[in-house]
Amino acid sequence: MDTEICWHGRGGQGVVTANEILAEAAIYAGKYVKAFPEFGPERMGAPIRAFARISHKPIRVHTQVYEPDIVVVIDPSLVGRVDVAKGVKEGGNILVNYPGTSEELKKAIGTSIECHAIDATKISMEELGRPMVNTAMLGALLKVNPIITFEELKENMVSKFEGKLSEEMIAKNITALERAYKEVR
Repeated sequence: MDTEICWHGRGGQGVVTANEILAEAAIYAGKYVKAFPEFGPERMGAPIRAFARISHKPIRVHTQVYEPDIVVVIDPSLVGRVDVAKGVKEGGNILVNYPGTSEELKKAIGTSIECHAIDATKISMEELGRPMVNTAMLGALLKVNPIITFEELKENMVSKFEGKLSEEMIAKNITALERAYKEVR
C-alpha cells in the first residue's frame, strides 16, 4: 500500500466530495484507488469519516483504513472530541483545519505525531465567500503528502466542476486550493 488516508468531518461539509475528488485525480494520474465513506443514518452535522487508499499497484484490501498515513480533519470542533490520532502510522501526519499553530494543534490533540495546521475556514471565506473548506484542505493535503501532483489535482477539479459550477466559482476554488497549498504550516 502506498498511502492510506482517513478524513474526519461532519455531514454536509464536503468530506465525501473531497475524498472523491482526490480519488478521481489519482486515477487520472494512473494510480490504483479505493475510496469510500463511512456513515450510517446520521443527520447533517453528525461526525463522519471517509477513507482512501492510493497505490501504484492493484489494491486488494477491502476494509476501512485502520492505520492511516495521514489523517485530514475538516472540522476543528472534532479535535478533542474524536481520537483523530488513532492508528496513525509511525512517520504519519495529521492535517487539521485549525486557526492556531501546528504546535498548539499538537497539544490540543495530545499527540507526538507530526501535525499541520491550515486555517481553511479563513481561506474559504475569503476566496469562496462561504465556509466550504474541502477544496482548501485538498491543497494543504498535497503539500503535506504529495500523493499526486498539484497540477493533476487542479486539472481534475476543473474538469469535474465544468458544467456544474460557473467559471468564476471554479477559479475561486482553484485559488483556495493554491492558497492552502502555500499556507499550510
